Amino acid sequence: MVRLKRELSLWQVTIAGVGIILGAGIYALIGVAAGTAGNAIWLAFLISAVVAGLTGLSYAELTSMFKGDAAEYDYIKEAFNHKIALAVGIMIIAAGFVSAATVALGFAGYFIKILPISMVLAAIGLIVLMTIINFTGIKQTAWFNTVSTFIEFGGLVLVIWIGFQHLGEVNYLEMPFGMSGVLSTASLVFFAYMGFESIVKLREETKDPERTIPLALIYSVIITAVMYVLVAIAAVSIVNWKTLSNSTAPLAEVVATSIGPKAFIIVGIIALFSTANTVLITLVTTSRMIYGMAKRKTFPKIFAAVHKKTRTPWVAIILLSLITMIFTLINDLEFIANLTNLFLFATFAMANLSMIILRYKFKKKRGFYCPVNIGKFSVIAFLGFLTSVIMFGFVVLNLLGINLIF
Repeated sequence: MVRLKRELSLWQVTIAGVGIILGAGIYALIGVAAGTAGNAIWLAFLISAVVAGLTGLSYAELTSMFKGDAAEYDYIKEAFNHKIALAVGIMIIAAGFVSAATVALGFAGYFIKILPISMVLAAIGLIVLMTIINFTGIKQTAWFNTVSTFIEFGGLVLVIWIGFQHLGEVNYLEMPFGMSGVLSTASLVFFAYMGFESIVKLREETKDPERTIPLALIYSVIITAVMYVLVAIAAVSIVNWKTLSNSTAPLAEVVATSIGPKAFIIVGIIALFSTANTVLITLVTTSRMIYGMAKRKTFPKIFAAVHKKTRTPWVAIILLSLITMIFTLINDLEFIANLTNLFLFATFAMANLSMIILRYKFKKKRGFYCPVNIGKFSVIAFLGFLTSVIMFGFVVLNLLGINLIF
């Protein structure tokens, strides 16, 4: 049987993690976030980072215990049973193709300002192009991801540099809806951290995965958290949060306000790379999830097929791309972000709970052991479970249009 090829180093896996996280979320959601968190957007991103970090540490230990790309399916099946694991696996795959479709439409929104064509056509064109890169091999994917990540990273550094020249000009704790608004925003902008958990799905293509995957996961969350907090502070230092909340291209608006309208085009091009990269890595990791579950005979065996030349799961890639194209017909970023987060927080709650249970049930040696424990009981996993449940509740309120004020 043809297997996936191990080619990814710690550097490449970390860059892949940063690449998928530093995507459409920060470029699109920071405007929506400003409407509910005010100048305290940075605090919402920081709270989300803590939730991601806690769960990330649980994932780091879990992935060091299991082999393969099915990730959450394996953890939850071992801790609970096949049916619960299958439900969670399907939720993750759904979150993958729905979010990829949404980000593709975000790409299209910028693209049509350069070339006036149909948004759906532009989105589908991007998905086709990213599918080709995904199919040609993991090395080509890693190359595109590395280039795009540095470009989008540069765009965020530009925003930070410009914004910090205005540091201290506003009250960074101005919250129009109080702390409840910040928590509600944190549950929304968690979408911007989506992807850290997907790093584990690159296990079968990573060198020394027991050590590499946990470290790459932790590094990518720390790097992106620092960037998000600094960008949020910079953005409200330049543009009033009310103005920011009404912008469809918030970071481009920030740069254009400071150094002129030509900068809007520069940031727009950076946003194209950012969104394209997010779509690519989401398609890569989600197709590996389908492949991993098919290997375990949860999905039809055909989806575990690996192309002899490119060594990529070509059937899973094609299926995922077709479904993603269909979902480009949905064009509501805030709704889809909340829907995706609903799936993610439910998954993270179950993953953290699985980690707690497997400390007692699964005796196999770990390549990484999560810190802060009382005996075998993981305090980190418990806090990850608790924060995931709380954030899940706030997402439900967001979807129902209910605003709590406290």
